[in-house]
Amino acid sequence: MDDRLIVALDVPNALAGLNLVEKLGDSVGFYKIGLGMLTGGGLALANELKQEHGKRIFLDMKLFDIGATVEAAVRGLAQFDLDFLTVHGDPHVVRAAKEGAAGSGLKILGVTILTSLDRADLDQAMIKPGDLSEIVTTRAARAFDAGADGVIASPREAALIRALPEATGRLIITPGVRPAGSEAGDQKRIETPATAIANGADHIVVGRPIWQAADPRQAAEGILAQLPAH
Repeated sequence: MDDRLIVALDVPNALAGLNLVEKLGDSVGFYKIGLGMLTGGGLALANELKQEHGKRIFLDMKLFDIGATVEAAVRGLAQFDLDFLTVHGDPHVVRAAKEGAAGSGLKILGVTILTSLDRADLDQAMIKPGDLSEIVTTRAARAFDAGADGVIASPREAALIRALPEATGRLIITPGVRPAGSEAGDQKRIETPATAIANGADHIVVGRPIWQAADPRQAAEGILAQLPAH
């Protein structure tokens, strides 16, 4: 299995998620479970896929709160023996998350700027003016300085982040990946799987193009076939 592909289980509940995993079989070894499935048995599914099916799990919670609360939340999540967890890339959040994950194998990933946002969205949110890619790169560097094991960024910023001295030995995970000819959906800063990896991403996250496909396994294998050799 090529773990560079992470399939987003953006389906309503754990039963639908398990059904998709069974369809994908041994073609996919890494799955993302996010907030959308949290009330539909997401944590139970994460644990089942990890412990009983040998899958790697990326828990996409994007935690943001005061340090003590983030640390406590991450300490609780770390007991599930999962692989990746997202928090907002703000340095105080990253530092607290790393404290909570201490002693476990859970890697903390800082979110830079969501791939569904563009400059107009940042203006509405009163985020400082300037080039979006520069803001993403600066947030990534600060997250790394705070101890993040990796960052989440669009494929368009992956090369800039990979070039940072702070990025040595750290992970870059890119959502906003769409195979050629796919619908963009709610993503705005997108690239193809091959471009994302070529730009320095360690993992790509793909959801709709796989779970909406008539044959999800064929769709996943098609994406894997597009990735450059290791």
